[in-house]
Amino acid sequence: MSAHRHRDHWDDTEDAGPQRPARDFKRKTRKPLGRRRLADLTGDPATDSDPADDTIRRLTDLGYITRVVAELKSGKEATTYVAHGPRGSVLVKLYREFQARSFKNDAIYREGQVVMDQRAARAMQARSRKGLEMLQFDWVMAEYAHLWHLWRAGLNVPEPLAGPNVKTYAETVPAVVMRLVGTEDQPAPRLSDVKLTPGQARSAWEQAVTGMAHLLKLGYAHGDYSTYNLLWSEDTVTIIDFPQLSTRQNPNFQELRRRDAQSLSTSFRKHGIQESAESTLREVQRRALGPAPEPRVVLP
Repeated sequence: MSAHRHRDHWDDTEDAGPQRPARDFKRKTRKPLGRRRLADLTGDPATDSDPADDTIRRLTDLGYITRVVAELKSGKEATTYVAHGPRGSVLVKLYREFQARSFKNDAIYREGQVVMDQRAARAMQARSRKGLEMLQFDWVMAEYAHLWHLWRAGLNVPEPLAGPNVKTYAETVPAVVMRLVGTEDQPAPRLSDVKLTPGQARSAWEQAVTGMAHLLKLGYAHGDYSTYNLLWSEDTVTIIDFPQLSTRQNPNFQELRRRDAQSLSTSFRKHGIQESAESTLREVQRRALGPAPEPRVVLP
């Protein structure tokens, strides 16, 4: 019997009247939750009504945000929104359900991971309904775990606002809440979307290469490292998008690292930076042998 749909038959043989043919019906399946409508996230200020979206209501109840004010960017996996919060401006990264994503092939990033629960491992491998829910949960939790590790290590990444306790940030799934880079009026754009002077381009390149070196020093390959996942604000590069980070346990680690170098060098050509993937990777490896950034102190 399918996990998404099954057929039942009504048996009318006990009726006093004439026999009727068995009637088929289809159980309604819930449509996977994809990109949310902004109206469902904001509620109606005129009537002081709550947002229709369950996740946004939960984030509000937990005290992370007070109101969603705008949609920022919609991507393959998630949509980001700008929100007000008690601690200032917040970025809410709201993931689509796994079935509703245009990017679903995460196998290359997951290799080398050990899932202790064998039933869970089989469900995820089979992509059953329960398995997809587990994959969704793990994907969001991985972004939080990586974000906290990188933030504490001193890298230029957005500040996570839920955690660092795992149970605390698990309450926000399928959302990741972090401090907005830039301002509500001018959120930091991606480097892929801005025009830079030659001096700014060279500075951004140097920061991006150093950021990749710091990731490598911590034992990570980003997996999607390019100007599309680098923000630019006040002449500073901020690295984003971390659920697919891979460690040396992944047999594809070296290939992902080479791919990151290729993506970075190719995406910077629009800014006038002409570097090969090979020279970029060599420079990243050289810088990874140097000093690490100053770690941040996270107060309890």
